[in-house]
Amino acid sequence: MTSIILGYLGLGLMLGLAGVGSAIGTTIAGNAAEGALKVNAEKSGNYMVLSALPATQGIYGFVAFLVWLSKDIATQGALMFGVGVSVGLVCLLSAIRQGQVCANGIVGVSQGHDVFTNTLIYAALPEFYAILGLVGALMV
Repeated sequence: MTSIILGYLGLGLMLGLAGVGSAIGTTIAGNAAEGALKVNAEKSGNYMVLSALPATQGIYGFVAFLVWLSKDIATQGALMFGVGVSVGLVCLLSAIRQGQVCANGIVGVSQGHDVFTNTLIYAALPEFYAILGLVGALMV
């Protein structure tokens, strides 16, 4: 019974933390985009792209959730809990930090600086760790 509880808790944390991280990250960048629209509305496409980037961590959590949903919860509950917490936390923190990087890039773009491409590159760095979390979950 404990294994089953741990398994479902792990699945919930995997999906939930990744989704919460994406929600926080996209709103951090989205808030910057709203302010940037007041300064330079012509760059709204760039703001939108940068605001959407942190949403991918939620997708990684969802993919890992779907893969682990097919596992035997009764015998692998503790493992599922460990993987779920790991993937969930990595995606949560990655999305929040990526949202902050994107928000700074949005402000820079709105001020007329040519930083869109550089921001995409910098934003890919926290994304990389979320991808590693997903790949690690798939390999276990």
